[in-house]
Amino acid sequence: MAELGKIQRPDVEEFRGKRKLYCVANIYPMEDAPDDFVELLNKYWDEVVRQLERIENAGKAGKIFCELISEQSEKELGVLNKMNERIYQIIKQRLDRGDTLIPLERKDIFGPYSDWGNCLRVVFTKEVFTSVLGFFMDFSEKRSRHILKVIDDNLAEAEAGLLIMKDEDRVKLQFPKDIEVFLITPPSYDDIIRWLRDKLVKKAAD
Repeated sequence: MAELGKIQRPDVEEFRGKRKLYCVANIYPMEDAPDDFVELLNKYWDEVVRQLERIENAGKAGKIFCELISEQSEKELGVLNKMNERIYQIIKQRLDRGDTLIPLERKDIFGPYSDWGNCLRVVFTKEVFTSVLGFFMDFSEKRSRHILKVIDDNLAEAEAGLLIMKDEDRVKLQFPKDIEVFLITPPSYDDIIRWLRDKLVKKAAD
């Protein structure tokens, strides 16, 4: 697996001819979020767009891999738009310029994965939690294997792709060694993580 890192100005020649994957952490808006979080989130996506423009000096990302997307359809994009309008806007602009959206999910895997994940949030007994966790981990591994295969099969030599998914899911992926992986992590990303962490600490203290 290629070393992950924050790369602002990549040496174009160093990566020419290699497969490249630009990874963006998908951060979803919150319902009834306070103004300071909304401001941070908008700043984050603005900075993501600018960093993508700079990093694509190493190769334009002509293929888009986005979580939740299981088929190439306006319906799927519509669902994504309702969940994260900024991500929809980024993808739509890229599709308009000729990029290709590659379905990343399989419904028969992602559906149970999501359901078991939701179940983990509502169980209270240790025995039930252990059982549910086992089912969740099984589908989590299946999902990771499928995602890796989709990326490996669709990213040709010298091509660059854009991967958009939650960071906690992306870190589970062990990418092929011949794919150079770049993290798009603008300064506001750390500000958002800090904001969320402070909120959890405050909630625990109440």
